[in-house]
Amino acid sequence: MVVLAADGGIGGLLSGISPDWNVFGAVGTKARIIVGVVMAGAILFLLGSAVVGAVHIRVGNQQHNTMETKKGQTMVASSLLGLFAVASMATLFTIVYGFGI
Repeated sequence: MVVLAADGGIGGLLSGISPDWNVFGAVGTKARIIVGVVMAGAILFLLGSAVVGAVHIRVGNQQHNTMETKKGQTMVASSLLGLFAVASMATLFTIVYGFGI
């Protein structure tokens, strides 16, 4: 076990975790940073929206207001679906590009 880990460093681990740009590898470094920042911003917005939806559910349950609870459930569900879509964008683009070839 020690022999296998002797060569490895944190760089090997991090390069294995970093996303593989596949066919979009020709995109410049600045474009990758911009795409990453936009995706991070969208993820933060959607997480905030899910938290607000959870608050709507909590307030609706406390006040016995079914409309408020339903609004919260819709917000949480749509936020989580949006999070899934944003998180899997790179994979979806690669699959669509692969089908186009």
